[in-house]
Formats: sequence, structure tokens, C-alpha cells
Amino acid sequence: MRPSTVRRIAAGLGAILLLLPLAACTGSPTPAPSSPTASAGASAGANDGGPSAVFTFGTASEPLGLDPALVSDIESYRVTRQVLEGLVGVDQTTGQPTPLLATEWNTGDEGRSYDFKLREKVNFQDGAAFDAASVCSNFNRWFNFPEALRKQAAGTTFKGVFKAHADQASLSIYKGCTAVAPDNVKIELTQPFTGFLQALALPAFALSSPQALAARNADVLNQSRDGQPVSAYGLHPVGTGPYVLDSWDKGNITLAGNKSYWGDKGQIGTINFVTYDHTQTRMQALLDGKIDAYDAVTVENFDQLVKRGKQIIQRDPFSVMYLGMNQEVPILQNIKVRQAIEMALDKETLIRRFFIDNTAQASQFVPPKLSGFNNNAPSLGHNPAKAKELLSEAGYNGEELKFYYPLNVTRPYLPTPEKVYAEISKQLTAVGLNIKPVPVDWSEGYLQKVTSAGDHGLHLLGWNGSYSDPDNFVGPLFGENTGEFGYQDPQVFSKIARARGLPDGKERTEQYQTINAQIAATVPAVPIAFPISALALSDRVLKYPASPVLNEAFTKIELKP
Repeated sequence: MRPSTVRRIAAGLGAILLLLPLAACTGSPTPAPSSPTASAGASAGANDGGPSAVFTFGTASEPLGLDPALVSDIESYRVTRQVLEGLVGVDQTTGQPTPLLATEWNTGDEGRSYDFKLREKVNFQDGAAFDAASVCSNFNRWFNFPEALRKQAAGTTFKGVFKAHADQASLSIYKGCTAVAPDNVKIELTQPFTGFLQALALPAFALSSPQALAARNADVLNQSRDGQPVSAYGLHPVGTGPYVLDSWDKGNITLAGNKSYWGDKGQIGTINFVTYDHTQTRMQALLDGKIDAYDAVTVENFDQLVKRGKQIIQRDPFSVMYLGMNQEVPILQNIKVRQAIEMALDKETLIRRFFIDNTAQASQFVPPKLSGFNNNAPSLGHNPAKAKELLSEAGYNGEELKFYYPLNVTRPYLPTPEKVYAEISKQLTAVGLNIKPVPVDWSEGYLQKVTSAGDHGLHLLGWNGSYSDPDNFVGPLFGENTGEFGYQDPQVFSKIARARGLPDGKERTEQYQTINAQIAATVPAVPIAFPISALALSDRVLKYPASPVLNEAFTKIELKP
């Protein structure tokens, strides 16, 4: 992937997008009244010679929790990436694994064993030593997550990578973790997984202090944050990263510099994450100098930012936005109904109206830059007349389809969900489908509702890739039957399981191309776009480490003196 670069967009340039009129704002920013401005003074660590700059980032929603092993949302990870670290990092340009808490590694037993040399003289933020035993403690915790905890949590990642937990150990590719020496750990798999190292860069596999996990009952979700169950540890994580959690108040999270951090501390001593639940209020906060940056710039705001001469940084596309369909809903078990839904959608209009310029239409779930992308994946195209014929042939008789969509949230893959919903609903209704809108506030469990078994017939969502491997897209979405899609295709499941263990090369690429074509042909969901996401930056920012996989360490931000 190409590195993203900051571009100053000069005031007075013509609009480069088809823009919509600004929608009236119905919400207000949610920062605490005492939240500091972007240009506030030095952090608490300034007097000890550490970084002193304050950086304020406008977020679209509050985190669902700060234990990265038990969440899967972007805003949670945006914070935890600054506090916790994993064994390996991600190269900003290639997406390949780089040393982090592990300085080197070797592979053995035909890809079933990995020996990691650990970075020495590193401590967790609570003073506990980082060593091989702490690594194994984390891996064994994830492996042993009980089913009840997995159902209660906002999201988990371990199963998507390792296929099963300890309660189905025979199905898991995780075999065990051994502390060979304080600075040497061995992780063993039951079968090869080509993307294993890349997967370890996922924020869900960042390492927590075992001492803090135990002290704060990390696996007991007996606390609540905006109705979302969370543990005491999920409210106050402890890792090895360059920042520590200072406070989490309504609408405002503050991180302070980790004085004993082992690596480069950068310029920023204090980070404020301030929540604004509407795109217009985020943009206005930037224009007013209250924040230094915000993510998920929308089409509607882009032109105003251009005219005001603000910096906009675009990420290479590494996500897919889709319309999900749940085959547990009886009428959606009929492939002709699912095909009709695909043919009702005018992807070109959706992209032109709601996504940043150069966003590409999607006919499959793997982005074009990954091996396994299939140029010949079947796509039914936009054909409302044929959609009506298919519904008639399927015997569709006006059965109600509940269409879930999120409120008060912006995601890089879905910048304006309410408007995208309205347009898609109009297109579906036009071919004769009976759509019942089900709006759900993001903070009230939208993600959990649409990815669990339930009555959701249709839903809006997307997937942001976290590492450079096709399995990161098709595996979590379609590698097994899930409550999100109710998708049952043992042949696809088997092919995905086989492909992930093949070595990089022609055979693996061809296998993923076949998988993509087969998924497209059976229409378990409709991929709509590979969105280009963008951030807006204040004039203070000289450099921002934009990453297609969102691995954006704030120690790499450069500010004007």
C-alpha cells in the first residue's frame, strides 16, 4: 500500500466532489465543559523533561470499552493503540509485521511454531515486568474466554484468528504458549496459518499487565458505560505503551505520557479524545481551534474544509462497506430475494452522493490491492426491472424486512449512515420490498445487535482491514456461520480454512479468488464500496501517521514548534 501523505488544500480551490447541502444539526458536542482547548498548556509530565505538547482529537463516538480483547470498534482501538502494544507492529507502507515488543522471531515445525525474542528492560505501566510469562498469561486468557463472556462482550477477535476457544479446543489452531526464558516465548499452532504474524498486529492482541487484569477482574463485566457492560479493567487498561489512561469522563478521555516508556516518546505529552456525535460539530470544533484533528471527513464537510484551507489527509482504501442480510429471516433464505436486493442497489449513486471522490464500487469483500482479489467476481449490477421479476419468481408477497442502521456515529467506511440508509431504503422500496426502519444508537449496542442472532433482516455495516492478508476480510465475515448473516456454506468454510494455511503464492491467490467468486455468487451480503476515508488537521500539525489499517501511533505526530 502506498504511504498516505498530508496535503495542504489551498483555500479558493474549486470543489473536487459532488457536494450536498449541509444538513441541519440536531445534536451538540458532548465534551465535558472543562475539556481543554487544542492549544492548552503543557502536560503533567512537562516538568520532568518529557513531551509537553497537548493534542486534542475529535472522535465520532465514545469507546465501547478499553480492554482491546473484548471490543472491536474503531474508537476503542484508537485509544488502546496508544496505551497497549503487541508483540509485532505494522509497517505503515507495506502493512507487513515489524518488531515491537518482540525484536525478532523464527518459524519452525513447518509454520506451526513461532519463537519470539522479547524486548528487554520493559515494564508495564503499573511497574510489573514484561516478560515471557506475561505474554503467555495474555494468550491463555484469550484462549480461555468462556462462552458467557464472549456473548456479553462488545466484540472479540481471538476466534476469528484462531478459529475456536478452549471450550472447543479440538477446533482451535492455538496449541499453547511456553515461556522458554524470560526473554523468549514460543507460541505453537495446531496447523499453519500464513497470516499469523500479521494477525498479531491486531489491537485485540495487545498485551495487558497480568497484575492489572487480576486486580481489576478483567473477565467480569460488572460495570457499565453508556449501557455497555464492561469490566473494571476495561475502564482502566494497563499496557506498555507510550501513554497511560489519566481519566475517562463523559465525552472526554485524557491520556498522559508514560514517563518510563521504552521507546520514542514523540512531542505529545497529553492526548484528549473529545467526542462530538455529529459531523458538523466536529468540523466546527476544528475550525474554532478546539481540536487538532478529526476522522471520517464527510462529503458535505469536505468542500468547507477546502475553502478554509484546512489540511486533509486521505487513507488508501482498506475497508469495505456493505449491506448485510440475515438468512435466519425466512424470506432471505431465497437466493432470488437476495439477488433482487443486490440488483435494486444503485451503487454509483450511493458512492457519488455519500463518499469521498475516488471511492470505488465493490463487487466482493477483498480490496483490490490484496492478493486474492478477483477481477471476474460475479456482479449482478443495477437492474430494478430484473429485481422486480426475481421477487415475483421468488413468491415474495410483501413480507416485512427490518432494516437496522446506526445513529450518532461516523465510521471511515460509513461516514453518514442515516443518509446512506435513506437512499438504500428508497431504492429497495422502489422494487417492491417492504422495509421497516430500525434505527439504533451506536452507543446502545448497535454493533452487537447486528452481529448477533436476532430479527435484523438487513443492516448497514462495514469491515476495516487490520492486516494485509485476504483472510482478514473473508475469514471473520464468512469463515463460519455467524449471527450476522446466518450464512451456511460448508464448502466456502472449508476453502477458507484451507487457504489460510497455504504458503503465499499462486495457489493461495487462486484459492482466495475462487472463494471471493463463490461468496459473490451466493449473495450473503452486498458489498457496496471500498471507501476512501479522510482526516482533517489543524494548522499545528506538520505530519500525521495516517494508516490504511488505522494503526496510527500518536508518538509519530509532528507539530509546529
